[in-house]
Amino acid sequence: MKVLAINSSARKNGNTAELINAVFEELNKEGIETEQVQLSGKMIEPCKACWACGGKRNCVHNKDMFQEIFEKMVQADGILLGSPVYTANISANMQAFLERASVVTDMNRNDSLLRHKVGAAVTAARRGGALNTLDAMNHFFMLQEMYIVGSSYWPLAYGQMPGDVKKDEEGLETMRRLGQNMAYLLKCLKGRAAL
Repeated sequence: MKVLAINSSARKNGNTAELINAVFEELNKEGIETEQVQLSGKMIEPCKACWACGGKRNCVHNKDMFQEIFEKMVQADGILLGSPVYTANISANMQAFLERASVVTDMNRNDSLLRHKVGAAVTAARRGGALNTLDAMNHFFMLQEMYIVGSSYWPLAYGQMPGDVKKDEEGLETMRRLGQNMAYLLKCLKGRAAL
């Protein structure tokens, strides 16, 4: 089994990456393969509403890394989305990515590209806006008919400068529990699929 994480922070290996890594530690303990894609320094173009993806299972615009990441999502068993809070919401790169992914899946609804996969979201916040950010990512999962994993609290941690989230012990414990719950659900679903 494999979980793909998409980190939309502008800071490579910043607070959002720390949170993803905390989740990954638990998944790796359970023998689940993980991969983190960081969008730092890259630009994801917004959807052009051309509808050319219908019947193609991919976006026809390939000037960025959207298609490469989307293919990894389709192949993964679980998807972990991570975004810092930017103006009380997800980052612009995450917004553009999720919009395009939603249109591709919607235009190819009969192909069940992401249906019944496991999804989880994490966010790093300086102060406020974390719940809006988590909601935006979780709404993507719901629209894809995915299973959303919860934790012992909202999967967020506080920090402004890189590394600050390491001081938020409750936030890190929430990430660890999220990883444990994600591993549990992935294994349950794999066992059920084998029946």
